[in-house]
Amino acid sequence: MKGNSENTYISEVLHNMPKDWLVLTTHRLDIYDEAAAKSAFTEKFNALFLADDFSKESLESLPTAYDYIRLGHPLSCILEWYFAQQLGLSSNRVIAFDSSTAPLLAILRKNYLEGRNTQILVEGSLPNSFEEEVVREIYGYQFEIVDTLTRRPSETFDGVRVSYTSGNMSSIEFSTPNIDLGINYAPGYGSVLFVLNDHLESDVADIQHFRRRETVAMTPENSLKVLEQMIRKDDASLSLQTIDEGVKKKVVDEVRAVTNAASDALVASSGLSMQYAIMMGLVHAANEQHPEKPIYFMVPPNCYGGTNDQARRVAACYDHVSVVDLEVDGDADMVLSVRHTLAQAAQNDAVPYIIAEIPTNPRVEVPDLAALQEALQRERNTPEGKSAVAPVFVLDQTFCPNVHFLGEQDIFAGTATIAYMSGSKFPSGGKCTAGICVANRAGSAYVPFIEKHLMLCDNEATPSQFQILSEQLPSMVQRIADAYKNTRDFVDFIEEVLPAAKINFVSEELASRGFTPSVFSLDFPTKGETPQQRELYKRSLNDRLIHMMITDLPNESKYCVSYGQLKGCYWTIPATSTQGTTKEADKDYIARVALSPSLDLDAHKAVFRAFVNTLK
Repeated sequence: MKGNSENTYISEVLHNMPKDWLVLTTHRLDIYDEAAAKSAFTEKFNALFLADDFSKESLESLPTAYDYIRLGHPLSCILEWYFAQQLGLSSNRVIAFDSSTAPLLAILRKNYLEGRNTQILVEGSLPNSFEEEVVREIYGYQFEIVDTLTRRPSETFDGVRVSYTSGNMSSIEFSTPNIDLGINYAPGYGSVLFVLNDHLESDVADIQHFRRRETVAMTPENSLKVLEQMIRKDDASLSLQTIDEGVKKKVVDEVRAVTNAASDALVASSGLSMQYAIMMGLVHAANEQHPEKPIYFMVPPNCYGGTNDQARRVAACYDHVSVVDLEVDGDADMVLSVRHTLAQAAQNDAVPYIIAEIPTNPRVEVPDLAALQEALQRERNTPEGKSAVAPVFVLDQTFCPNVHFLGEQDIFAGTATIAYMSGSKFPSGGKCTAGICVANRAGSAYVPFIEKHLMLCDNEATPSQFQILSEQLPSMVQRIADAYKNTRDFVDFIEEVLPAAKINFVSEELASRGFTPSVFSLDFPTKGETPQQRELYKRSLNDRLIHMMITDLPNESKYCVSYGQLKGCYWTIPATSTQGTTKEADKDYIARVALSPSLDLDAHKAVFRAFVNTLK
């Protein structure tokens, strides 16, 4: 570095940074190397720092930071890099969270699984959202809290010692000796966790994975504000941010109106933050209502990888919680699978929680809903002849957030049903990562349990996310209709020019009943002597088509995981579990295509026709 300080360099970087650093919620898979996802950006950024290069061109050429802004993004990575520079740590040992309590829960989970004691040193008390009794009784974590204002901690402790500080972030100091991990929390902005003990280097990946699955990174706008405050060394610049209750009410009312739900909406910082609150809330409810009974989470093995992975992470913490595969897609029938798994749960006198997507991903299938409701409502008995516990149906309706499942006259009225959706899709048009949850009347009793864990994890949506949703939700129903119209048009065109392709999309009859997704999957005709040859040939066609689309239409077509965006067309392969979150055998290597309400459809048709001509 040519005599330039980190503060001066960061100041120049923030002045020249690409605008996408603040607003982009997805990444391009064609320039994404998952194996280097957590290191590539920071390593290249550090090289620019050493070269005193902060030009716009150089910053724009940096590789993808992590996989979504939910896990990490350029600004949170730079924030972590800055703190690491100050403390002489490697950047991977500094981890920024949107939440005040999630870093503690990440540490407690790791120590619980490793059988280690935890001591938390705090001046005064932890945030109010950290309900100590619930963390001990429901999560099963054991720990000691020491208020250093009233008690001097011992010099030695047999376990992991964590220092928790609340206040500004302009300077980070740990005055207590023998600290293993430090957490600094800035109210309203998030927290930063520091892995100080070299012997805990192996914990870093697990803590990062907790952030990936159960919470989110410090948001781009908050990372920017904290960085600006730090380089000015101005504690007063971080004014407290709170949720505007009027904006929140508008969001809640809009969601309730669109979904026909009986309950008010809960809004989380991401879809997986919401799902984690749902799962932990259901564990809490089962422990209270059905003590000593096993809990079954029934999850499709090929559903969104984050759902699958998180369910198994929750189950790993409990002897009485299991994940049961629920086959729902392709050759499997959701109704038959539900009947089978609920019979299995009854035989074991278990509490059954079913998690499923309607329509399914990636085959975009809708089961026989009347038969599904009958299967959910059917009374079953345990081997002792007692009534089996009735299921709770947890419905991911991200593909069709406007379909009414939850009203008094709707299909699942007789079953306790909780519906959730990724707010990063149609609700926000891809502008934020929020997640939304509602319930029908029968499921409303579970909402307080879910809300308790949403707040305990400090995973409620941020003020900015509520603002974005309030602006985008009023147009959502029209955007869904327009995007479906484009998708139906494109599907009809593909069937005309490449009739041998297998397209998975909703029928006209389903669309007339309100199922109007704007996503379809595409399975190309293939050739070869062996199944392996045919699969490789099909994958090569996938790659060729996507390359043509993103090369010929760089401002329209993107190779990334997305849905419900305001503009453009998005392609994904494999169509499920693209971030290595489930077994390779469960990944579906077909193309998933998502169209928006605004795109140049004629241009996409022209490129597709040119692709078909390469097959002749």
